[in-house]
Amino acid sequence: MTENIGVLGTKSPRRSGVERVVNAPLPTVYGKFQAIGYLDHDRGDEQVALVYGDIDSDRVLTRLHSECLTGDAFGSQHCECGDQLAAALRAVVAEGSGIVVYLRGHEGRGIGLLGKLRAMALQAEGLDTVEANLALGLPVDARDYGVAAGILSDLGVRSVRLMSNNPRKRESLERHGIEVAETVPLLIEPCENNITYLRTKRERLDHVLPHLDAVAHWS
Repeated sequence: MTENIGVLGTKSPRRSGVERVVNAPLPTVYGKFQAIGYLDHDRGDEQVALVYGDIDSDRVLTRLHSECLTGDAFGSQHCECGDQLAAALRAVVAEGSGIVVYLRGHEGRGIGLLGKLRAMALQAEGLDTVEANLALGLPVDARDYGVAAGILSDLGVRSVRLMSNNPRKRESLERHGIEVAETVPLLIEPCENNITYLRTKRERLDHVLPHLDAVAHWS
């Protein structure tokens, strides 16, 4: 690995944390956002925050969205990720302002695309999402939200109304210094292809999904 060497032959200190790199307008089917690009020096990931309207410092409607290629790009019904992303973008536009932080490196709850596909193959054989990860020797959830907190801090945000059903996101943001003034449910109507996955998220990962009670008859 090449070291960073200064002009006098000494090592330059390695940068850490999150750095804002670029701000570009991004017109979308939902509305016109500002795409603010960041570099996470700790992990090497490129990140983006989609900002709509003039945001305040407090109670900003916010979504931390974990990258999900299969759901976000391919419309997979194995999960609800693509629908959640669309719903979050619509919500901040309806609000008049808000932020969607798109977190790369979170694919498959942090195990990567190939790890996620391997886990999905095991789920097709009958394992649930937790059992599949463990069978592969992978963590159940390897995500960290420190970079999201760093991005929000850079944007001047002190507290958020967090669109999430996952209490771990709230706990992690608060641990990293961002107050969560309110948790806003982001509930997507389930389908037969994802109901088992969603039930596992509720029963084994503590996600708050009360709407699943209405489809209790599905096997």
